[in-house]
Formats: sequence, C-alpha cells, structure tokens
Amino acid sequence: MTSASTQPSAISSDPLTLIDVDHVRFYVGNAKQAAYFYAHTFGFRIDQIADLTTGSREEADYLLTQGNIRILLTTPLTKEHPAAEEIKLYGDGIKEVALTVEDATATYNKAIENGAECAQAPRTLEDERGTVTVASIKVYGRVIHTFVSRTGEYSHENLRKGGPFMPTFKKFDSPLNTYNEDHPCGLMYCDHFVGNVEEGKMNYWVKWYEDVLGFKMFKHFDDADISTEFSALMSKVMASGNNLIKMPINEPADGVKKSQILEYLEWHNMTPGVQHLAFRTDDEIGTITELRRRGVDFLSMPDTYYELVWERVNKMLQQHGHEMVKEDHKRIRDLGILVDADDEGYLLQLFTKPLQDRPTFFIEIICRRGSQSFGKGNFKALFESLELEQERRGNL
Repeated sequence: MTSASTQPSAISSDPLTLIDVDHVRFYVGNAKQAAYFYAHTFGFRIDQIADLTTGSREEADYLLTQGNIRILLTTPLTKEHPAAEEIKLYGDGIKEVALTVEDATATYNKAIENGAECAQAPRTLEDERGTVTVASIKVYGRVIHTFVSRTGEYSHENLRKGGPFMPTFKKFDSPLNTYNEDHPCGLMYCDHFVGNVEEGKMNYWVKWYEDVLGFKMFKHFDDADISTEFSALMSKVMASGNNLIKMPINEPADGVKKSQILEYLEWHNMTPGVQHLAFRTDDEIGTITELRRRGVDFLSMPDTYYELVWERVNKMLQQHGHEMVKEDHKRIRDLGILVDADDEGYLLQLFTKPLQDRPTFFIEIICRRGSQSFGKGNFKALFESLELEQERRGNL
C-alpha cells in the first residue's frame, strides 16, 4: 500500500500499474448515521458529502478521511438503486475497492482483454474543476474493483491533500472533525483487504488476480498454519506487481466445527465478500489506547498468550539480527495487542469484534516494524478467540 508520504517515482507504461487505493466504498443502510459511527469510534473526518442538497437524487454519499484512507459510505435513496437490494441481502459492507491508475479506460480495457467481466463501462464525471474517470470490473461475489483516474483539481495528488473528491460533492463541517484533529487516532492508510470465498474457490481467484490484474502470490497459509482444535481455513495473499496493493483470499477448510469463513458466508447470503480491512498505524500502542477510549470493542487474548509470546518473538528477532520489540511490553499486554516476528522484523496487530449485528465485517489495526507478513505466529491464539465469539453468537 502507498503510505501518506509515498508517491510513485514515475508513471509506468503498463496500464495495470496501480498507484494507490483511491477509496473503499461501503453500501450502508444510513450513511449519515454510519458516518458518525466511524468518525466517533475510529477518528475519521467527515470530509465531503453528496446528497439531495448537492443534487444527488439517487444516493447519499459521505466521504470519510484519515491519513491516506478514504472511506465512501453510500446509501440508496430509491428502491431501484442497486445498493437497496444488496443491503437487504448482505447488510452493511464493502462493495468496492477503488484503485487509482494513470488512465482508467486503458486499465479497464486491459483487464477486460485479460478476462475480466464488466461491472460498469468507463464514464467520465466532469465540471469546471476537472474530470474523474471511473470504470469497474466484477471480482468475487458482490465485490467490484473500480479504476479511477483524475485531472485538474480532482487529481490524485490534490485529493491526498484534501482536495475535492468528485463532482456533486461538497465540503462538510462537523464538530467531530475538530475533535478528531485534537484527539488523533493515528490511522495512516489501508494495509490490506481480506476476501472470503467459498470452499474450493481460493485458487480460482488467485489465478484470476494473476491473469487479469498481473498480481503475484505474496504469502501462502494452509490449514496446518491456520487451524485450531475445531476449525481451519486456507489463505493466499495476492499482491500487485509493485506490492502496493495486497489482497489475502481465504476459503474454509474441513474442521470439526464451523470456521469463521463459513460463518461469514452464511450470514452474507452465501456470497463472497470483503471480511476485513486492515488499517496501518505507526504507533500501535497510541492508536489502540485511543480507540479503546472511544469504545472500540476488540477481541481479547488469554493471559497464557503473553506467557509464551516473548520467547517466540525474541528468538526469531535474535536469529535474524533484528532489534527487539521497542514498545512497552506491559502496555502491549494491558491493551491486548498481538505480537509476531519473522525474518524481516516484527509487527503488532489487533482485531475488532464485528462492527455490525451480522458478523460479516471487522477491522484490523496493524503496525509493521520491518515484518511484511500477517501474524502467522498469532493465528492459533487469534482463531481460538474468534471461536469463543462464534460460540457466544451460537454459530460455532
């Protein structure tokens, strides 16, 4: 992923070169109320809106920003809007992962040539300030990828500085914005997106990302890596050619009881989708402290986790000549943060409980100190914690 300070050094001639995550669109039942939830609990700025007051007659859109993260909340205003049916089928959740490119039409055409299926043909939104060209392809289940290219005041560079998002959007002022500026949560950008697909379909979508978008496999975890006494899953992490965009793809594996992937699918109308979104921070302790203060509900780890983790992590870091975990160990334990290490360094991570009544979406907060992996050493403890929550919901 691109950080808030990273810019591509040169424009590639390859139309599939991805520059950034332009935005992540959620379909939600009430964008106004959802915007206040994410602003209050995760510190997002309610930056811009498009609704009836701005001339948007079919949908209401709220753009939330923090660091280089842009979340677009969309609510249908008519029963004919496609989001109305999706909300009925799936509840609130991610519909679109939009990717910034140099030429959205050229990227779309190349993806279609490579075997993608059209979700929306290229179209250009234009006013006196510039243009935004968008074109979308279907991915797994309900999800689409939208390619976005921008000119004028809508340029990617200007957007990152807080510039206008698209025509019909206007700036939004809220007391919460001032509060969040004074009490920052420290979220910087999207680290990765995790998709859940049906059993037997993981390799299909791995090949799809390879063939259509030129991605490559970054990591592979099988049921020996991600399993407990009761359940298991398999995961392959796909990365764009420049490693900016990472998309783990999960499928359930055989187990004694129901995996979290199968639980997700059953509460998501047996339709694949994005199960969780990982936000990067450079200060895990500071971020988790502030999010807990705001009422974010995180998964909890058993005390035995911290009796074992430091020996494992320190041994790995010493073996590869990396610095030891510099964050305060007691604060890590008090906040329930997970720690893992590999040959490149270490990471800190923590996962929220589901953010909605349907157990179909949660958020991960991750801080990387060299490690580019996904916390393999934490999988067993994490999934045991998830199983406890599944059991409380009656879904294990």
